[in-house]
Amino acid sequence: MFISNAFAQTAPAAASGGDMGSSLMSMLPLVLMFVVLYFIMIRPQMKKQKEHRAMIDALAKGDEVVTAGGLLGKVSTLTDSHIGLQIANGVEVQMQRSAVVQVLPKGTIK
Repeated sequence: MFISNAFAQTAPAAASGGDMGSSLMSMLPLVLMFVVLYFIMIRPQMKKQKEHRAMIDALAKGDEVVTAGGLLGKVSTLTDSHIGLQIANGVEVQMQRSAVVQVLPKGTIK
């Protein structure tokens, strides 16, 4: 009496081929954002790390350097992972090589 009749409906026909193109177009902005992110952020950072690693590997005795903590000194001893840094006459500190931020020109520290 109060219940209406339910009629079965046919399933909609599957689209052939057109759906695949629209899904690729919806992914295009995401792919473009990743490409832009790679060239603007990731690639320059990798280049900077490579240059820093080359600078650390090229350290030699007598080089004048600046550390991440702001210390200026001359490299007095070298090991694989540490350096001895002379910051004053008779004062030498041991630091990790990775703490070196910049190699200064000779004669900068007096």
